[in-house]
Amino acid sequence: MDYDALKERVCAANKEINRVQLAILTWGNASEVDREAGVFAIKPSGVDYDEMTPDDIPIISLETGEKLEGAMNPSSDTATHWHLYKAFPDIGGIVHTHSPYATAWAQAHRGIPCLGTTHADTFYGAVPCTRPLTQAEIEGEYELNTGKVIEEHFVNNGLKAVELPGVLVSSHAPFTWGADALKAVVNGRVLEEVAKMAATTFALNPNLGSVDQFLLDKHYLRKHGANAYYGQK
Repeated sequence: MDYDALKERVCAANKEINRVQLAILTWGNASEVDREAGVFAIKPSGVDYDEMTPDDIPIISLETGEKLEGAMNPSSDTATHWHLYKAFPDIGGIVHTHSPYATAWAQAHRGIPCLGTTHADTFYGAVPCTRPLTQAEIEGEYELNTGKVIEEHFVNNGLKAVELPGVLVSSHAPFTWGADALKAVVNGRVLEEVAKMAATTFALNPNLGSVDQFLLDKHYLRKHGANAYYGQK
């Protein structure tokens, strides 16, 4: 099967991570799933963004998580992406970065409360932070268990991935997702800005609480609800 278009999109999304400064060096990775074909494409491990080409992008089986095509090893986070695609069937692309403000919240083991309308435009509530992985989970199938702890948090707290397109993994860093890989990058940019704003806001007012639910509803639903009216049709 020809996966050229998928590999081109994923290569472009990975380069965008670096271009918008969500990752330095070879940190971070983006993937996109083709559910009809039963595969996803992901960044090759440790490859410089400037040198990456579509031909370098590995193709992974959505059924087994094994590499189907490509000379290079896939990202070390492949198993996390694989589990999230299986756990959240509505998402089409995933991005993992170590962007500094979002990562700081993850290292603090704190979710990011919705403090204002900038946050509410994309995230329907607080950006969640998972529990820390146990020693057994880390020493076992670490990357797979990272995906599992994300799923666990969403399931246990009744959260919807489509409404909260991002998460912080305790002591680690953020993952974001979207309809495709480029949209996941956009959500990664939003998350980093929201994390930066929240840190500054708490510095100014440490006792601030979350916005009122009616304000959260207004801003999220005017962009994402059934009767959304933001933007062009």
